[in-house]
Amino acid sequence: MQQDATPGAQSVLTSEEAAEFLRLSRRKLFQLVGERRLPVARIDGRLLFPRRALEAWLDGQLEAGPHPEPPPVCAGSHDPLLDWAVRESGCGLALLTQGSGEGLVRLLDGAAAVAGLHLHDPDSGETNGPALVAAGARGFVAIEWARRTQGLLLPAGNPAALGGVADLAGRRVVRRQATAGSQGLLEALMAKAGVAPDAVTWTRPVAHTHSDAAAMVATGAADAAFGVASAARAAGLGFVALHEERFDLVMRRRAYFEPPVQRLLAFARTPALAEKAVALGGYDVGGLGTVRANL
Repeated sequence: MQQDATPGAQSVLTSEEAAEFLRLSRRKLFQLVGERRLPVARIDGRLLFPRRALEAWLDGQLEAGPHPEPPPVCAGSHDPLLDWAVRESGCGLALLTQGSGEGLVRLLDGAAAVAGLHLHDPDSGETNGPALVAAGARGFVAIEWARRTQGLLLPAGNPAALGGVADLAGRRVVRRQATAGSQGLLEALMAKAGVAPDAVTWTRPVAHTHSDAAAMVATGAADAAFGVASAARAAGLGFVALHEERFDLVMRRRAYFEPPVQRLLAFARTPALAEKAVALGGYDVGGLGTVRANL
């Protein structure tokens, strides 16, 4: 059987073939590569272009018409490891962490390029995918950032010997904003344990980050909070692990190929990120970069 010799029929293309496939000059091709805006593999000094990745990149460019370029903002949920990586990588993203629900809205409205989300579906047990489908999201991709441990943040030594959400009745508990994924998860765990929302005394004002929640416990303004293990460690608090979750970076497909996201993910693949995850505690970054949803 004769093999189709056209560049589009091959699984991996050379730079000449990729330029022909994309109908670009080689100069423009190399410019996009240099700006890290085009998917490419470097093997023994050669540039090779996976055809399927180029096709996905082209699909992403189609979104530029109906969807104006979003600002370089990373919205959504607060995550200490992501906060650190955004700063250290110099990726150019500005952080605006007001909760997963708010982040999804900003992402769909074009007011953010990326959103860190951990929206749990109680029926399927899946993360983010059902929420994106329910929101009518199209042309989006969810990339795993990390798996992290959430639980009760308690005073050092856990003097009240709290062992789970069932022990929160009658306690002062930090309230996160309504759009925070952690608040939704806590309320779901309380309902499962038979603890009504009015059985606890919710603090005011609300805490917008895990660090803020930890500070309220550390200063005695609350008896307990629900948050990530790393926040408890940083504040010298006690911690009772209750839930393992996946935290994703969600974006339009075309945003994945833009310099801010590429710089962030390139930095995330360095030993520095893995070392920081260990130092913070409560993280598993073994699946970082894995595509978890492609809508």
